[in-house]
This record gives sequence, C-alpha cells and structure tokens, in this order.
Amino acid sequence: MVVTITKQAETYLEALAKTLEIPSARYEQAETSYKSLGDWLHRETSSVRDYDPDIFVQGSFRLGTVIRPISDDEEYDVDCACSLTGLSKSDLTQRALKDMLGKEIKLYREGKGIKKPVHEGRRCWRLEYADGAQFHMDIVPCIPNAEGQHLLLEARSLDATYADTAIAITDNEETTYDVFTDDWPRSNPRGYAEWFKSRMGDVFLRRRRQILEEMRAEGVTASVEDIPTYRVRTPLQSAIMILKRHRDTMFVDDPTDKPISIIISSLAAHAYQGEETIGYALLSILSRMEEAIEHDGTKYVIKNPTDALENFADKWEKHPARATAFFEWLKQAREDFSAASRLVEHRRMSTLLADRMGRNLTDQASDAVLQPTRPGSPGLVKVAGVASAASAPSVSFADAPRTPKKPDGFA
Repeated sequence: MVVTITKQAETYLEALAKTLEIPSARYEQAETSYKSLGDWLHRETSSVRDYDPDIFVQGSFRLGTVIRPISDDEEYDVDCACSLTGLSKSDLTQRALKDMLGKEIKLYREGKGIKKPVHEGRRCWRLEYADGAQFHMDIVPCIPNAEGQHLLLEARSLDATYADTAIAITDNEETTYDVFTDDWPRSNPRGYAEWFKSRMGDVFLRRRRQILEEMRAEGVTASVEDIPTYRVRTPLQSAIMILKRHRDTMFVDDPTDKPISIIISSLAAHAYQGEETIGYALLSILSRMEEAIEHDGTKYVIKNPTDALENFADKWEKHPARATAFFEWLKQAREDFSAASRLVEHRRMSTLLADRMGRNLTDQASDAVLQPTRPGSPGLVKVAGVASAASAPSVSFADAPRTPKKPDGFA
C-alpha cells in the first residue's frame, strides 16, 4: 500500500500525539511509588525479605505508551509485578504466594498512613492513592519461571528467546489456585518490553542517542543506559497512543467489547517497519495491522511474541462480539485517519477527528500547530521525540473512596 499524507496532516498528527502524552513527572511518580514499596519489602522486619523481592513496572508505563485519561475522573493504571525470586512453584501454592505478599502490602498501607483499603483483584493487589495523585498501583505476585518456560517452549520447538525473564503468576479463578502444582499461569512482561523495544529498532536507538547528546550539552553527566524508555518517543509509540485514544472514544459506552491494549500494541509493533514520522507510521501500521492475526480454522490467534502458546485473542472464541468489535474499530480507524491525511487545513482535521478522538483533544492539537513558536524554543517536530516534562506531583493519600476503571491489560 502506498501511504499518502500531506505535510500539514503530518504536523497535525505530531501535535495530536504530543497532546496525548503524559508529563514525565507521571512516569517518575510511578517509579517512586513502586520503589518505595520495594524498599518496604526489603526492610529488616519484612516477612518476605529473605526471598529477595524484585518489584518492577510493566505494561504501558514500561512501554512508554501511556495516554492522558479522557476525563479527570479517571486514573492512571500503574501495573507492577513483584517477584519473590528466592521461591519456586514447588515451595508453595498460588494462594500462599498471594497471601504472603498481600500481608506485606497491607502493612505498607498502614505504615504509610493510607486510609483506603487494599483491594484484592483476580491476579493482583491494588493500592489506591489519593485523588490528587490520580493513579492506583496494581501489584501482581509472581515467582521466576525461566526454567519451566524454556522446557515448555523448547519441547514444542518454539522460540524461547525471551524465556529467561518469564514469571509464574497467581490467579484466584484457576482451579489449581490452592494446589501444589507446576501448572501456574504464565507471563513475561520484561520479555515483552524487550521484544517491543526491538520492534522500534534503529529509530529508538537514534532518538535515545539524541536525547543523551542534548543532556550532555546541558552539562548533565549520563550514559545511554541512564535514559529510560519513556523519555524516548518513537513513531511506533506515538501511533499506538493515538490508536488507543481512538479506541477509547469509539467504545466509551461499550467497555466490554473494547479491543484490549495488548492486542493493539502487539499488532502495531508487528506492523511497524521503521517509519520515521508519526503520520507515515500510523497509516502504514493501519494498512498492515491484521497481518499478525491468524485463524486456525476454529478461532482467531494473536500469538504472544514471547510465548507462542499464549493467544492474546483467546477471549474472542467465547465472545465473538469482541472480534467483530476489533475489525469494526480497525475499519473505522483506517477511514478516519486516511481522510485526515489528505487534508491541508488543521481546523478541518480537528473537526473531522473530533468525534473519534475527543473535541477537547483535537482542538488542543490544532491550537498547538497554529500557535507561533516562541523565539529560542524548539519546534513541534523537534520536541516530538521526547516526552513532555512537568514538575512532579506529590504522592498523597486520602479517605475518599474512588472507583478506578478496570485495567486494560499490560500494554
């Protein structure tokens, strides 16, 4: 497919992606929060300290694809995993692991003066912060599963490239939840993040190097490894952010059938071919997005790139409306962005996309394009490679109850 896009549409889509970005301070806030919990788990009196807890962020915060909530009433989902690396599946049941970590998380809540109770989810424990913080943290208990994952995949002659970071997680709806067994639910968020980074390819490496050079020019001593993924903004990340907001708006009244983020992120990453601009990346991804969807004669299959035995579309067989919803969304996204790409007037682009992206967002993007650049400040396209920055909001706690939205998955 030949992708055609006007220069004006390219500039507008750059602005649209920029408007969707969350401040770097939000990423730093998430990092501070999960590291604080990690310090708690390693304190001298911790009941899990001897199991060497390893807590890390996963999902969209790790991939750098978080988008601003549609409404100020919504929260950011900060998805984390906590691996008790000194334990194995032969040492305890899923329930025992979850209860063990849950006890410490509840003590952390009390120790930090958090008033709202810890909530138990199907696979995680949830810490809810104050309204001012506007986020909650879901902590998935897990243990290392590298050996088991290698054996599982290699026995079937499947790719085990990312197996070294595999984990076994808890799920209180599994029939084996209370049983000593080697059959635990599997996951690999670190492996997925590495695969995703590989799909960004040379574009990611060049942009990260550019950020490093800019930091050094300002007198900051740093190395490439010091620059987190969220500081780098590639066309793939920006395209995914735009697609997620388009999805959120289209399914605002139908959250059940809404295409999940892990599917959008995976298909987009498969389809990305190193395009250098957001507009070309977005249109090219949309033109190839279904190529990684298989059908085995019975069901749709979207393979986890780190575990070919996991099907991200496994719910589509039982809930065919979700498959229908995905293809309807893809068709609509193609139509909307194809039409926008042919326009030359930013206000017309804003009007065209308002119903699909939100009027407030499209108007902000249009205003950003039309406002003259201040003397001495970087232009829109130049800053598109780096996430927005703002002063870090403090983390506070409050008594007021809040009902967060259901997490969309780990991407």
